Amino acid sequence: MANIGFISLGCAKNQVDCERMMYRVQEAGHTVKADVVGSDVVVINTCGFIDSAKSEAIDYILQTAALKAEGLVGKILVTGCLSQRYQQVILEEMPEVDGILGTGSYTEVVPAIEALLQDETVVDFGSIDAPEQETGRIVTTPEHYAFIKIAEGCDNRCSYCIIPYLRGKFRSRQMDDVLYEARLLAASGVKELIVVAQDTSRYGTDLPGHKRLLPELLRQMCQIEGLEWIRVHYVYPDEIDDDFIDVMATEPKIVKYLDIPIQHCNSKILKLMNRRGDGTFLRELFAKLRARIPGLVLRTSVITGLPGEGEEEFTELCEFLREQRLERVGAFPFSPEEGTPAYDMEHPDSEVAQQRAQMVEMIQSRIMDDYNEAMMGKTMQILVDGYDEELEQFFGRTYADSPEIDGRVWIASEEPLQEGEFVTVTIDGCIDGELSGYVVEEDMQ
Repeated sequence: MANIGFISLGCAKNQVDCERMMYRVQEAGHTVKADVVGSDVVVINTCGFIDSAKSEAIDYILQTAALKAEGLVGKILVTGCLSQRYQQVILEEMPEVDGILGTGSYTEVVPAIEALLQDETVVDFGSIDAPEQETGRIVTTPEHYAFIKIAEGCDNRCSYCIIPYLRGKFRSRQMDDVLYEARLLAASGVKELIVVAQDTSRYGTDLPGHKRLLPELLRQMCQIEGLEWIRVHYVYPDEIDDDFIDVMATEPKIVKYLDIPIQHCNSKILKLMNRRGDGTFLRELFAKLRARIPGLVLRTSVITGLPGEGEEEFTELCEFLREQRLERVGAFPFSPEEGTPAYDMEHPDSEVAQQRAQMVEMIQSRIMDDYNEAMMGKTMQILVDGYDEELEQFFGRTYADSPEIDGRVWIASEEPLQEGEFVTVTIDGCIDGELSGYVVEEDMQ
């Protein structure tokens, strides 16, 4: 039996894939190491979505190769989107890499590792459209929260996005399998469940009946004992219906937080990007959501420097963001991805795209300052995430903060707090853009 180290890069969906591989490896009798040093095989699960993700993956491969040269690790197995995208190129240009698995071959991680231990070269690319195979996971998030992936792949075919070419067509998991996993996670101590997929709102549309099943899935998740927060990510705007809004509004376990990637608001650009809807549709949708879901916090992502975006279109985007005052916005400069329709479209140069992303961040910074100011004096439920030794202070999150992408709340408490504990906090300050407050007794609300 061997020692196996894992490095997971990219999104939460990728993290779940890595957790499943870790489970398969452990189930086969190998040891999953917390630190890669001393590993007989290091599995690097990569992201290959945009240039920055590709660069990060290559850096990790080279760093691991340096450890290998020093004799601190054995073989290197590269999995995930980068290997799916570049396949043989990795082996040709990175001789330190001993094997690669595509995104359709995660289930083959154990035979791949055992082949590498026999000094064989591994190159395995299964079908990216194959149904998901159910397996366990070694959860790598803190014990009190976890991601749950309800589908794989994507059918949206946005013209700038490489994901369908790397992950295949949209495939929903069976609801019974998702709920079984959710119950296991709750029984293990998970209190916050974060629902993810490339497009969560499309869940069920590929199954018999072709219905949007996300509302029913969420209703059943809310019945699971132990879960206290259920958070929904990656909901496409044109897939949001009244049934989904009703569930969001009426189920107390579902936090009033929605991640809705819009990418832009200009009609011409959205059409070029093969996305549905326009600025008017988005305004009406956000107004409807806010009216029917009191206290709703909205997160979105936008891309600057898209093909077709001139000064007029960018100004429209900025005005839209100032007007809508979305609480959470991530801005990303356009990354021309070879193999996508947008790759050959005329677009602003990378420096302009970067400058525009920075301008969006400045707009959003002012909106966040106003949001934080409006929180002063409010008493809120906080989920404790940990303790900062350097600052000697506990920290956690409100319902408005998703882990790893949004901010923290710094907590002053006379008594020690436990990770995963819910406490009531009165907000009284702001530290470098993050809220701070002090614990109060429940009956003081």
